[in-house]
Amino acid sequence: MYNITVSDEIKTACPIFKGAAVYAEVTNTAFCEGLWQEIATFTRELTSTTGAEDIKLQPAIAATREVYKRCGKDPSRYRPSAEALRRRLMRGIDLYQIDTLVDLINLVSLRTGYSIGGFDADKIQGTNLVLGIGRAEEPFEGIGRGILNIEGLPVYRDATGGIGTPTSDHERTKMDLTTRHILAIVNGYSGQIGLREGAEMIQELLRKYASSGGGEVIYFE
Repeated sequence: MYNITVSDEIKTACPIFKGAAVYAEVTNTAFCEGLWQEIATFTRELTSTTGAEDIKLQPAIAATREVYKRCGKDPSRYRPSAEALRRRLMRGIDLYQIDTLVDLINLVSLRTGYSIGGFDADKIQGTNLVLGIGRAEEPFEGIGRGILNIEGLPVYRDATGGIGTPTSDHERTKMDLTTRHILAIVNGYSGQIGLREGAEMIQELLRKYASSGGGEVIYFE
C-alpha cells in the first residue's frame, strides 16, 4: 500500500488541504458505451445550467486556482485539469475519448471540480509519494503536452521524480490498456467537504465499468 504525505510547503500554501486516493485492481477497455452515456448526460446538464463565467467559481476549482497563485503559478496560463475540461465543453468541443479508466476519471473530475491524478500504480517507483511544489527546470513530460514547466505547480513525486500535477500527469506513469492497478488521487485543496464523495464516485464507476471491486481508499493530509 502507498504512503502519501504532504510537504510543509504545501501545508503552508493550503492549510486546509485533504487528500484521498483510491487503489484498485482493474480491467481497462478501449471504450465503454455505458460510461459514455453517463458522460453525455452530465455534459448536457453542465452546458445547459452553467455559464463560462461560473467555472472559476466552482469551489474545488476556485481553491485549486488559489493554491496555484500562492505557489507562484498563473492559473489562467496553466489551468487545473478540471477547469480545462469544463472550459472545453463550454466552448462546444466534445470531451476527448481515451480509454475507460481515463474517461471515468475525467467524468469524476467534471462532476466534482477536483483535479484528479490517475496513475498506473505498477509504474510508480516505490511506495512513498510526497506532494510538494515544482522546482525551476525540474524535468516533467506531461501526457500529450511534451515538456511541462512545473515550477510553482503542486506535484506528487515518487522515488524517481514527479508523476502528477493538477494541470497534467506524467507520461511515465500514465494509464493505458495494459493497466491492471490504478491509483487515483483526489486533491482536496478546498478541504474535507466533498472529498469522501469524490473517492466513492471513483469506486462506483470502477465497479460498474472496470471489472473492479472498487478497491480501497487512502485518506491523507
